[in-house]
Parts: sequence; C-alpha cells; structure tokens
Amino acid sequence: MNIAVVGLSHKTATVEVREKLSIAEARMEEAIARLKSYPHITEAAILSTCNRMEIYVAITETEGGLRETMQFLSEFSQLPLQFLRRYLFILLRQDAVCHLMRVSAGLDSLVLGEGQILAQVKRTHNLAQQYNGTGRILNELFKQALSAGKLVRTETGIGSGAVSVSAAAVELAQMKLGSLQHLPIAVLGAGKMAKLLLQHLLAKSARDISIINRSAERAEELIAQFSKEAEGANLRYVPYEQLWAQIASSRILFTCTASTEVILHRHNLAGCADNLTIVDISVPRNVAVDVAELEGVQLFNVDDLQAVVAENQESRRQMALQAEAMLEGCVDKFDQWWRSLDAVPTINKLRHKMETIREQEMEKALSRMGSEFSEKHREAIEHLTKGIINKILHDPMVQLRVQEDTEMRRRAMQALQMLFDLDSSSSLRET
Repeated sequence: MNIAVVGLSHKTATVEVREKLSIAEARMEEAIARLKSYPHITEAAILSTCNRMEIYVAITETEGGLRETMQFLSEFSQLPLQFLRRYLFILLRQDAVCHLMRVSAGLDSLVLGEGQILAQVKRTHNLAQQYNGTGRILNELFKQALSAGKLVRTETGIGSGAVSVSAAAVELAQMKLGSLQHLPIAVLGAGKMAKLLLQHLLAKSARDISIINRSAERAEELIAQFSKEAEGANLRYVPYEQLWAQIASSRILFTCTASTEVILHRHNLAGCADNLTIVDISVPRNVAVDVAELEGVQLFNVDDLQAVVAENQESRRQMALQAEAMLEGCVDKFDQWWRSLDAVPTINKLRHKMETIREQEMEKALSRMGSEFSEKHREAIEHLTKGIINKILHDPMVQLRVQEDTEMRRRAMQALQMLFDLDSSSSLRET
C-alpha cells in the first residue's frame, strides 16, 4: 500500500490550464466513484480550489495506481494525457504526506499563510468521507494534516493579516487606484469569495458597494452579515438583470461566481465598460481574456495577484521557516502511525487467539457450575475475563505500535507468531 498525490497548482500551471481541470462539488461524488473503480486505487480524495487541483489516493500498487490516477485526470477533463503531463506533479508516501500538511498550513498557497485553504482541506475530507472515498489511511492523513494546519497558525501567527486571495484582490485594486473610499464598486457573486471580498473592502474603507447576484435572498443574507461593519456605507443588492447598467456605473468590478462558463465577453462590455478595473478571482474565469483589449478596461485574474502577494511575503518568511520545522514533527508522527500498521495483523491474530481461549475456558467453567448459576454472575465473569485479556495484551500491542526500529519490530512480531503459534491453521486444542 502506498500514498500518492497527483495534481497541479499555481506553481506548475497557469489559470488557463487549472480551470480546465477544476472539479465542482456537484461532480465530486461522480469523480470519487470513478477513481475508486480503478483496480489499484482503494481510497481517494480530491482537493479542487482556484489555485490547485490535487488527487490524494491510497494505492495497492504504485505504478498502476499512478497510471490510473493520471488516466482519470485525462478522461475527466477530456484533455490528452500528453498535454497534461507537463503540468502535473507526483509525490509519494512521505513526500505526499508532507505536501498535504504544507498545503493545510498555508505554506504552499499563492498567499503564504492563507487561511481559507484550511477550510478547503477540511471540506475535501468531509466530501471524501460523505462519498465513501476515504478509509483508514486517508482519514488519518487528513485528520493529522488539519491538526498540523491549526497548530502552525496557532503557534506562528502566519495566518494573521490579509492573507487570502480575496484580500490580495482588494490590495491589488487599491494599489492600482489608490483609496477605495469613494469609488463605486461592484461584486458579481454572493458566495464565500464574495463574503471575503466584502470583509476586506470594508476594512479598506470602501463605502459604495453593489452585490450583483441571480438570487436576491442569498445576496441580502450576505449584506445582512455585514450590517454592523457597513455602518455608514452604501451596501446594496442589484438584480442580475441590471448587470450591464451596474457595470457601466462602477469603477471596479470583482467577479467571483461559481459559473463554469465565461459570463463577461468583449462584445458584452464594449458598450458599457469605460474607465473600469476588473479583478476576476474565479476559477474557471468569469471574464473572457479578450476583454483586456477594450480601451479603458484593466483586467486582472488570480495569476496577476502574485505581484501583490510578493510585497506581503517577506514579513511571513521567518514564520514560514518556523512552521516548516514544526511540520517535520507532524510528518514524523504520521510516519510512526503508518509504520505501526505493519503490526496490526499480528496484533489481531494474537487478540483473536486470546479471545478464543478465554471463551473456551469460560464455557467449560460455567458448564461445571450448573444451571443455577445466574446470568448476573455470568456477566460479571465475562467482564472480568475480558479485562484480564485486555490488560495482558495492552503492553505488547503498545510496544509493537510505537517501536521505531523497523527491524526490531519485525523480530518482535516473528517472536510473537512463533511463541503463540499464530500462523497455525489448526484449531486450538482442548486442555
């Protein structure tokens, strides 16, 4: 059994490539089921965000499992594998474990220390559990990776300040246009990214913000969440039918919908966009690339945020070094758990043999005592004998699991198997 991650990120692929492999939550059940249908893949989880698409798998055979995972990516995205190979990275076992922990801690994010990724990793785990993608191995990996991400943020403070893609988008707008206080701003979308945008816009003193969305209820719920922070600001809902009129009266447009198709094209905006800055933080993108050719329009996407991020990175580098050292311990902890799995078959055999002996001896003792022996007494003896077995087995099981010397653990397991005849297929002899 091995652990692998196959994927791409903002480090290996442009947004044009990443958006082609993005997997929406609505298709996650189908994707996980298809991955698990391959013969060498026993567990699977998919982390799909605007900056990465990574598939974590537990595989029974390394070469076959990797081949099947890449085949899935090609078939699901309908892109030739020959095209995808140049953008993909592959990590195995300890490297895969370390990578997920770094991702969870925000050390592999476009914005170093980004807080949103921890919730995305948790959501990935929840969906994988919901759709029967994960088992013993990936459940433990994600559990420990989430703990590692929380530990890093608590101990280093690397997640403090503006460290999300949404924050970087607002900083980019401020960098290009100066103060946002008196500029008319439109936000297309009312989901999680829009919520983060509003949070950072209000923190930067933006006071004229319109939320454009198809669902009035969702937009108004979002506005209500910021009613106190928006005191003195004009925060309002604009129906989607008024999209073009609102764009015409806006100085900045942020787009962050869940649409899988382009919404804004050059021909749509030609008559209503003048002196407009568009920041598209959606993946797949909401704005066609040819919009940048319009006179009076500045267009930025998630890849353009790297300039903003670079200015904030230096102050977090020392915290990142501290975090990397902490993660080494977290990776070692998972590796110790992983190696302890070697002992599980021996432990199970030993427990089964002890339990069989206990049951046989208890039945013989009870049969001698006759029918007058009450059920209450039987339960007490059952509890007593199980307790004795558990106490006898406790130390051997613990020592096998925590033994870090692989050869020492192997010899201990061989000794147990020989001394207790655990590999024998013959039935226990009556004594």
